Amino acid sequence: MATRTAFFIDAANMFYAQRELQWNIDYKKLYEYFSQNKEVYNAFYYTGTKGSKLETGFHRKLTFLGYTVRTKNVKKIKGKAGSFSEKCNLDIEIVIDMFNTETHYDQAIVFSGDSDFERALELLRSKGKTITVVSTEGMISWNLLNAADNFIDLKDIRQYIERIEKNSAPP
Repeated sequence: MATRTAFFIDAANMFYAQRELQWNIDYKKLYEYFSQNKEVYNAFYYTGTKGSKLETGFHRKLTFLGYTVRTKNVKKIKGKAGSFSEKCNLDIEIVIDMFNTETHYDQAIVFSGDSDFERALELLRSKGKTITVVSTEGMISWNLLNAADNFIDLKDIRQYIERIEKNSAPP
């Protein structure tokens, strides 16, 4: 029987990992790669949004690919010097979904390097869940590695999940 699997993708964390790696993830390829020999319960994708047509189109595309897209509006926060920064954190939503759906999966694949998830992953492991964390060296906390059963470095799977631009020459 195939392993029942759930994906939890922290889009902000993956954005910074992609920027560090200097290549982009193709989320169709990512879904196909990680769903091999597995029964996918759900693939959750969590992201901040400003409501642009480009974002809406991308989120719609993800939905058609099989993802459940969870969004939250980006907020502008005024700093002490009067400057504004943008903030959007979906850590709570990710953890709520991890525990609200835990009876539907045996393995959680968490796409993040954020140490904030350490305790949630420890608790899921104590309930018999297998935890795989996907991130990249330099972008993942030691605490998160310690809380997981497995780690997959994005660099090691680049050939399977990289988005290839249609107008670029083949490597």
